[in-house]
Amino acid sequence: MNKAELISAVAAEAGLSKVDAKKAVEGFITAVSNALKSGEKVSLVGFGTFSVSERAARTGINPSTKNPITIPAKNVVKFKPGAELAEAIN
Repeated sequence: MNKAELISAVAAEAGLSKVDAKKAVEGFITAVSNALKSGEKVSLVGFGTFSVSERAARTGINPSTKNPITIPAKNVVKFKPGAELAEAIN
């Protein structure tokens, strides 16, 4: 499902126009992104939790030259599904 399909699904499920659903989806994405940027966790009970985790620097290998390279540390977004979501997909 891409963003346009998600907007259509939200509009149909919530009885909104596609314009209003687009605003809602984009507002949700912006709010979650801003919270994660500031180091907060976003917990949606029954759905899951978004959090930021630091991935440590590590050594890798350049596949074309076989030379070792250093992969720098970076922050990554993690998602842990909630119990209700996990049960719903099984």
